[in-house]
Amino acid sequence: MRDTPVIVAARRTPIGTAGHAFKDVSVDALAAPVLAAVAREAGGAPVEDVLLGNCMGPGGNVARISALAAGLGPEVPGVTVDRQCGSGLAAILLAGQAVRAGEADLVLAGGAESASTAPSRTHRGAHAPYDRAPFAPAGHPDPDMGPAAEALAAARGIGRSRQDAYACRSHARAVAARESGRFEQEIVEIGGRTADQRPRPLRPQSLARLPAAFVPSGTVTAGNSSPISDGAAAVALVPERLLAGRAGLRLVSGVVVGCDPALPGWGPVPAVRRVLDRAGVPLERVAAVEIVEAFAAQVLAVTDALGLDPLDADADRVCADGGALALGHPWGASGAVVVTRLFSRLVRGGAAPGTLGLAAAAVGGGLGVAALFEVV
Repeated sequence: MRDTPVIVAARRTPIGTAGHAFKDVSVDALAAPVLAAVAREAGGAPVEDVLLGNCMGPGGNVARISALAAGLGPEVPGVTVDRQCGSGLAAILLAGQAVRAGEADLVLAGGAESASTAPSRTHRGAHAPYDRAPFAPAGHPDPDMGPAAEALAAARGIGRSRQDAYACRSHARAVAARESGRFEQEIVEIGGRTADQRPRPLRPQSLARLPAAFVPSGTVTAGNSSPISDGAAAVALVPERLLAGRAGLRLVSGVVVGCDPALPGWGPVPAVRRVLDRAGVPLERVAAVEIVEAFAAQVLAVTDALGLDPLDADADRVCADGGALALGHPWGASGAVVVTRLFSRLVRGGAAPGTLGLAAAAVGGGLGVAALFEVV
């Protein structure tokens, strides 16, 4: 039986800067409490599978290990998904496909990343670890994400002052959300910590003094880039026929697309356009947009192309409570963090049925992931 997948629970850990709050917490120890929480909130039905995004973990099927650590039972399998920074959102889309196909009635999906405890990787016979695996093969552009953000800023005319203004906005909105308690219901306590480590008031004057981080005389700095982080997030998906009167987020459509690997930050633009086209929905109808804020330059390039203005007219629409620039960017988890934020903004926030939300992420190597959701 084909049925529409609906998210009925969404939780995340606090997010910590790598080497700090969760410096000794393994990736499965981050994921397990979140999986246990969403399983409980889903209503106690048997969990049939767990899909977790992860980029830099120790291997050994992080999803299966986390499911066992969460106490879900030895009969619950698991699969680990790697679409780099889009892994958490890609895992949710794959879980949605299983529910839509009638293969499962309860699937948990999301992502987890512990940059603090990720192992160093070394080629056999090499004398030192390598920095990262390639995003593209020899003969193709393969920039690191920082220089790629700088290239996108130059290509799309995104200046330093706008990037710094967006970074200030992200922190200010995250601080306000934290102080007002808007994160409390989505956060699962880890090691006694119940709040994100990083958001803080920023001053434009302070950001303006920071040097370029990746390219001499460039515009992308440590202040308008997201930090390497630790964290996990997960959701529970069920068929709509099993909602039993609960509110949730229906997964309307989701896509993964490729783009020029030289400008990977552009990926959300074709992904968002395609997902809206498939659903037959104009962007004007979407009430809430959550984009993984890897770099302010990348977010602004994407929103400019889509006709959104997060610094003015769409400030309460795009990442309304801040994003990865303020909270942090736990790579494999961030795509699931933005879906958790949509769930809080729309479902916990009491949005009317039919309200639409959009989640998107850019991916190293030139990918974009996007998903459209609807309150039911």
